[in-house]
Parts: sequence; structure tokens; C-alpha cells
Amino acid sequence: MAVVTGASHGLGAETARMLAAAGATVVLGARSLDQLEAVAAEIAAAGGSAVAIHVDLAEPESISAFAEAILTRFGHVDYLIHNAGKSLRRSIHLSYDRPKDLAATSSANYLGPIRLTLALLPGMRERRSGHIVNVSTVGVLFPAVPKWGFYLSSKAAFDVWMRAVGMEARPDGVTLTTVYAGLMHTRMSAPSRWMSALPGQSPTEAATGIARALISKPRIMIPAYGYLSSMLTPFLRVPLEVALTAVYKRLGDTDAALRAVNGKGAGDAA
Repeated sequence: MAVVTGASHGLGAETARMLAAAGATVVLGARSLDQLEAVAAEIAAAGGSAVAIHVDLAEPESISAFAEAILTRFGHVDYLIHNAGKSLRRSIHLSYDRPKDLAATSSANYLGPIRLTLALLPGMRERRSGHIVNVSTVGVLFPAVPKWGFYLSSKAAFDVWMRAVGMEARPDGVTLTTVYAGLMHTRMSAPSRWMSALPGQSPTEAATGIARALISKPRIMIPAYGYLSSMLTPFLRVPLEVALTAVYKRLGDTDAALRAVNGKGAGDAA
């Protein structure tokens, strides 16, 4: 039995479809219950088995109810895929009066996944079986980048926490893969229009990588350029920060970011 968070759209939905097609019973978790049920119905129509359960990673009570519903119905979890996430590219001055920017990114990318892991990991360790996939971002291996502070710091925090937990869980039979995903062309990246011109994966292509992680269970999956960046960044930190500061001055904020703050759109130079 596999649990996929953020399964209402994009990579999560494609991963759920792929797992169900391979014969797994899949629990779909996200805030958008209507969309979850649509994905579950699609899977059922194709002959698969899927259950849609609402979960809001910003609400501890919702996470507890989600985990309890899973364990009550199925008894255990074989695979847990932490896919849900909150992206945010916004100049820091636009977040001065928006504490919800911090709350949203830390809940979706860090605190919520921790709480869900704490709820489901004990059963995995007791059964001495299970695999957890953390869908992180290759961005945590890159230099720090202007406007991405909330997103990258929250993803990096969960990455470190999960790596530490993995060292404790592996002796009890629970394995972990961290997928440092590259650019995916989804609705999450769509507001930054310049990203559409960059090479990237479709949700289906990225879901194939998640499937490989569940089968071969590597500790990490990193694009080749991620390895290179992780090695060079410590040595080039200062010149890279100088260069990125210059680039930042030439880039605007997304229409979505400006509308959220001002209630109106403006040209996006990014």
C-alpha cells in the first residue's frame, strides 16, 4: 500500500496513476478533495485501486486524522511518498507583511511532512519494512538564490531531518530515497514564465523516476548537474552571490506574486 501526498495534480497524480497501474493500492492525500476523488475515479476506471483522503499539511489535527484513517483501513504503509510542496518565488520586501508566506512554505515543505512521518514511521519500524521517498529539489544543492529563500530553506530543512531519521530507521528495515528533482513543467513552475524555456521534465517523466526509486531504493537520486553544483558551490560561494545579486536587480516578480500583495498584476521581467 502506497501513500502519495500532493496527489491531486502534477507529479503526485501521475505517480499515483503509475503505482496503481503496477498493482498497488494507493492512498491519495491533498487539500483538494474533489480533485483527489477525480483522480481516484480515473484510477478505478482503469482497473486500479485508489482511495482519496483529505489532508492539510498546515493543520496537525488534519495530519493525525489522515494517518489514523490510513492505519485503521489498511493497518500499515509500505510506501510513503512525500510529494506535496509549496513553491514560492517572491522578493523579500513583498513578504514583510505576509507571515503566511513563512507559514505556508514551512508547513507544506517541512513541518507537515515531519508530522506525517512521525505518525507512520513507528508502524514501519515495527514491521521492519517500508520505503520512504522524499521528493526534494536539486535547488538545495545550488547556491542560495534571491527570491527563493522561504522555499529552499524549508525544503533543505526537511532534507536534513529526513536524512538523519533515515540513519536511525534503516537498521530497522525502513529505507529512504531522497530525489533531488530538477525542473518540472507543472502548474507550480508556470507562474515563472522564463522557466518554460528551460529544459525540464513532464510530470509523467518525473513519476517514472519515483517508480525507479521505489524499486531500486537508492539513497539519493540527483541529476548530473546537481553533483557538479554541490561540489563547486562551497568554493564559489562569494563570487556566485555577487553575480546572483546583480542578476536579481534585473528580474521582476511574477504576476501572481504581485497580485497576492497588491491585488493587481504587473509586468514580470523574470
